Parts: sequence; C-alpha cells; structure tokens
Amino acid sequence: MNIVVIGTGYVGLVSGVGFSELGNNVVCIDKDEKIIDNLNTGIIPIFEPSLEDLVHKNMKEGRLRFSKDLISEINNADIIFIAVGTPRGKEDGEADLSSVFSVAEELSKNIEKETIVAMKSTVPVGTMKIIEKIFKTKSNNKIIKTASVPEFLREGLAVNDFMQPSRVIVGSNYPEVHSTLYELHRPLIKSNKNLYFQTDTQTAELIKYASNAFLAVKISFINEISNLCEKIGANVEEVADGMGLDKRIGRWGLSTGPGYGGSCFPKDTLALIHTASQNESPLRIVEAAVSVNDSRKAFVFSKISEEFNNDLRNKNFGILGLTFKAGTDDLRDSPSMDLIPKLIEYGSNIRAYDPQGIDEARKKLEGPIVWCKDIYEASENVDAIIFMTEWSEFDSKNIDFNRIATLVKKKIIIDFRNMYKPYDITSLGFDYISLGRKVSRSID
Repeated sequence: MNIVVIGTGYVGLVSGVGFSELGNNVVCIDKDEKIIDNLNTGIIPIFEPSLEDLVHKNMKEGRLRFSKDLISEINNADIIFIAVGTPRGKEDGEADLSSVFSVAEELSKNIEKETIVAMKSTVPVGTMKIIEKIFKTKSNNKIIKTASVPEFLREGLAVNDFMQPSRVIVGSNYPEVHSTLYELHRPLIKSNKNLYFQTDTQTAELIKYASNAFLAVKISFINEISNLCEKIGANVEEVADGMGLDKRIGRWGLSTGPGYGGSCFPKDTLALIHTASQNESPLRIVEAAVSVNDSRKAFVFSKISEEFNNDLRNKNFGILGLTFKAGTDDLRDSPSMDLIPKLIEYGSNIRAYDPQGIDEARKKLEGPIVWCKDIYEASENVDAIIFMTEWSEFDSKNIDFNRIATLVKKKIIIDFRNMYKPYDITSLGFDYISLGRKVSRSID
C-alpha cells in the first residue's frame, strides 16, 4: 500500500518506519524543514533502540521517504495517518489539538481521490467526529473515510511494540475501512485475529486514554504503598512481587519510583479528566492518581533534604539519569528535571550524567551543573549519588562501586529506582537509601 504519515515524532516516525518494514511504500511528512533535511541524510531526531538501522535499511531499499510537501504527496496515498503532537494545552489539562485540526483542514481542501484518513495521535473522545464535520463541509466529503487507530508504543521499546503489538485497535464507521486496515496490519497480528479489535471511533479514542489512565493509577498506587511500607517496616518489592503473582493484577507497573513522566501519562490523564468533567462524569480515581504523582516530586526532594538535616547549602549531588525512563532521550515531565532546579534553588551543586539525555538537558537547565561523560565523573567529590533512571548501564554488574568509593566525598547512595539489594551496597561501606524498604546504613 501507499502510505503517508504526517508527523515525525515518536509515533509518526516509528509507525512510518514500521509500515515500510512490512513492505509498504511510505512517505513521512513534517513541516519542520530541519527535521526532514536531517532525516534525508540519515540523522534521526529521537533516540529509540534499533530505529536508526530500520530507517537506513528502508530508505536504501526505496520504501521510505521524507518530505516537507504535504500537498504533492497525499493524492498518491491509499491511507493517510495523522501523527502530529497533541501536547497539554490549557491549565485545566485540555489537549492542544491545533495541529490536528490544521492538518484536517489541509487534507479536506486538497484530497482529490478516495482515501482513508486515520488518526494515530492521541486525541480526546469526539475528535474524529469534529474532523468528519470538517471533511463534510468540503466538496470531497464522500471520498474521505475516517478511522481512529491509537498507538500503544512504549518509549525505549517502540519498535518492538510496533512489530509485536499487544493489540491493534481500529475504530471506524466504514466496513471497507476495517477491511483495508486489517490487511495493512495482518503481517503484525499473523494468525492471531483476536489481536485486531474492531470498534467505532469514539470507543477507540477512549480505549487509548483509559489504558494510559489505568497504568498511571497502578504506578501511583504502588508509590503510596511504598510510603506505607517505610512507616511499618515492610518491603515494597516483596509486596509488589506477591501482588504480581495474581494474574488479575500482574507485575508491570508495580515498581515504586520518583513518579511517572514522559509524553503520555501526564498529559493523557489530565486530558481524560478534562473530558470527564465536560461530560459531568468525574473520574475520581484518575484524579487521585494525578495528585499522588504530583506530590511524589515533593516527596523525592524531602527524602534527600531529610538525609542532610534539611540543609542543602553547598552540597554536591551526582544525579544519575535525566530522562523519565531508560531507553529514551525524552525529558518530558522527567522527575530529574523537576528535582535538579529544586536542589539548585536550595543551594546545591549538581554533577549530572545520562546515557542519552545530556544534550537536551543542557538546553533546559541552568545553574551550577557539571555535565559529565560517565558515572565516575559524576561521582567526583559528591555528598551523595542519586539514581533517578533505571538505565542498564547503572546495573550493579556494570558499575565498579569500589572505584566510586574512592571518588565521592561522602559514601551515600540514594536510589529512587530500587535498583540494588541493600546489603550489596552497604557491605561496601555506603549508606544506602531506597524506597519502601528500611533505610540501610553502612555495615562498616
């Protein structure tokens, strides 16, 4: 099939590359000339494991192109996917759909042949109805057929999630659209037809939001349980393991940490709350999850402050991990990006390292920050090392803690990802602070 993908962010680029890998002819469109020029020379604007190799492969084999010219490409397409950004807009959490509606207007004016327009962007329930009205005001309303095809791509695992989807959700009111989109996705679902879930557009839109909201609730839940564990002397890791054995619950999402971030959970929970409020059907559990996550940032800071008797002046901290999770260069709503300015505000100095997020963090953060090339440089003369992201590079088998012990000013490790077994760290002479487990002091 001939496919046009509008937008070259995480969703658009991964989806476009994925569809080309399946043998389709794909053109990815973006109005940002620099992004398109870079892509045409093989420079990828985001970090995503194995994505760069697939871009180069499919460009070389002639199935993948990048263009700035939307109008010249759309009438060669069988399917057009809209994958532009829908960032958090107003203070009440309403999604900013200006880019979505701008694209819809352009398509309605310029599509000249029968075409499927499918939404990949995460949009509030009812958005496709509005877009259909835009199309119906134009003379070509009978040849544009719409669908909602929400993405379920985890940053850091996006290529794998595309090629081995947990499900393919397609909402459309046109039977022929379902037939075409089923054929497009058939190589992904292989013999398991149950992975293709057919519904209407409103339901597909809500499935996306409801899924992200439920996972956000799960993360906030375990973070509150973690706080309780610290009060009563229980172990949150074992609580999560025991809960996760119940197949109705599952282990994913039951990992305590500094709070969720990224491009999806923060904005999607707020957008869903806004939609619910507009329809006088409040989602109190989701509201509570957002509140818990917001308070988590203050909790992380207070835990560090308490360790230093609430005096952070002239303290030096090694911050390991800047991105909101491992496997990505995305800093959006990252706990580190909230913590570092707060530490600086209270008089601290920062030495920061992240395998992928350094360049972008430089643009966003100012103050007494030394940007380091590795873990060991970030550990030099610090009062505490603070782990904020669970990169595999930070795994105990990849770190020489004996070397770190010779570099630090004070042997204190604060682990907000519970990456290590307490005894493994304390036996080396470090004080070790983690979440939902007893504070472990050095056994020296």
